[in-house]
Amino acid sequence: MNIDVSGKTAIISGSTSGIGLAIAKGLAQAGACVVVNGRSQAAVDQAIEAVKQHVPAALVRGVAADLGTAQGCAVLTSAEPRCDILINNLGIYGTQPFFDIDDAEWTRYFEVNIMSGVRLARAYMPTMLEANWGRVVFISSESALNIPADMIHYGFSKTAMLGIARGLAKFAAGTGVTVNSVLPGPTLSEGAAEMLMASAPEGQTLEEAGVAFVKTHRPSSIIQRAATLEEVANMVVYVASPLSSATTGAALRVEGGVVDSI
Repeated sequence: MNIDVSGKTAIISGSTSGIGLAIAKGLAQAGACVVVNGRSQAAVDQAIEAVKQHVPAALVRGVAADLGTAQGCAVLTSAEPRCDILINNLGIYGTQPFFDIDDAEWTRYFEVNIMSGVRLARAYMPTMLEANWGRVVFISSESALNIPADMIHYGFSKTAMLGIARGLAKFAAGTGVTVNSVLPGPTLSEGAAEMLMASAPEGQTLEEAGVAFVKTHRPSSIIQRAATLEEVANMVVYVASPLSSATTGAALRVEGGVVDSI
């Protein structure tokens, strides 16, 4: 199986680290011209360099913009008016008791996790439909189905992504444009690593800390460990490729079997 997206332009929101950066590297390796995004120019420049180190011949550029706002999305779409592959990866998360989540925090999660993807899909899908080819991928989470009691606002936002992606897939019915969601589970991103290692016993490796977390907090996991960034990115790169042409409107799980359903 040869995944080749040469000649395609891919925009990945929130891609200066973690899953987003891994996706950028994967798509660059598959031949795409990659556009990375973050809130600061310094972070964007570092991400561009990271992609080039991974793929020396990569075609990569970046746009610094806060996509959690309408103004930031406008900055990106003005700098990059079209793309063939849109990866809506931007997202925030954090544990917080439900009764402590005020209206402003609910709105922040809605704007960043949901509206960033809505705005970008609205901007980029028309040219995909005109070209009769395109890929839109929403990075959701197993928390969309397995709502964490200590992150209800996060889980809600990821569930909403599934509905938007499914509806957009139907909107693009009969065309060469597909829209899907990818649902990672616990993943060894930089943010997760920081959280895990902060409470890890002395001498415990990151991988061991990931296993301990999964067994304690996601005991239904079948792989019984956290996924790597590359494992998640591999699924996204496939879904973004021409090989996935019969896959649309799907919620594709890369969560190690945490969600206990068939």
